[in-house]
Amino acid sequence: MAIGQELLNVPFGEMVTSLGQAIAQAQLQLDTTSMKIAQIMAGQPYDVPNATGDGTHSERLLVEFGGQQLSMLELGFTPSFYHFVDTIIEVKISITISNEISSSLSTFRGSFNSYFALFAAGASCSSVSASYANKYNYSAEGSSLIRTKIQPVPTPAIFEQRIRALLAAG
Repeated sequence: MAIGQELLNVPFGEMVTSLGQAIAQAQLQLDTTSMKIAQIMAGQPYDVPNATGDGTHSERLLVEFGGQQLSMLELGFTPSFYHFVDTIIEVKISITISNEISSSLSTFRGSFNSYFALFAAGASCSSVSASYANKYNYSAEGSSLIRTKIQPVPTPAIFEQRIRALLAAG
């Protein structure tokens, strides 16, 4: 099969679709984790594994400050939310082919007892095995890279306003 055809057979659309779905799933997990952290920072109870390793118990993250038990949100901390800002799919292929032309000299005795020299050269097809690659100095190299960048999202102003309103009401 021609190398050009091999490149055309790469399911690029499937690769991009899979990457998009993976990013969406990863984004959902990042957001879910950040929401759980926001609840913990608000002083909501959360499960912590027992020191003995059997089960969990509930704790609240509160800080003693000025004689009061305050949540991290009440002290002005906010959870970090992240989103994907850049994703790159890079495929690199290096192909090197060098041919070896070999000839063979065969002698045979004809009806006139004369010797003939035959030089034979031909083309053949074969799969690329280690033997083939060594004999013909064939190499086809490929590498792929998927790179993504995650960046924190600034705290939404409405979130800060709601925290202030809750603090003012409490």
